[in-house]
Amino acid sequence: MKNIFKTLAIGLIMVAAFLITSPVQADPPGMPGGHGTNGDAPPGGGAPIASGLTILVALSGAYAGKKVFTSQEEK
Repeated sequence: MKNIFKTLAIGLIMVAAFLITSPVQADPPGMPGGHGTNGDAPPGGGAPIASGLTILVALSGAYAGKKVFTSQEEK
């Protein structure tokens, strides 16, 4: 029974981390007047960082799952 709660808690933490990081997007800083040739477009624009964080969370969850699986297999 204790293992079920532990697995459920880990799963809920992973889902919460995914939901928290999904809407994150970088906001470019304000540029001084007269910067650039095409008006108010900052170089690089608004770089989305949510997909990178999502990949990071997914890979760390997969790694943690592998570690748990191998530790259970050794017992």
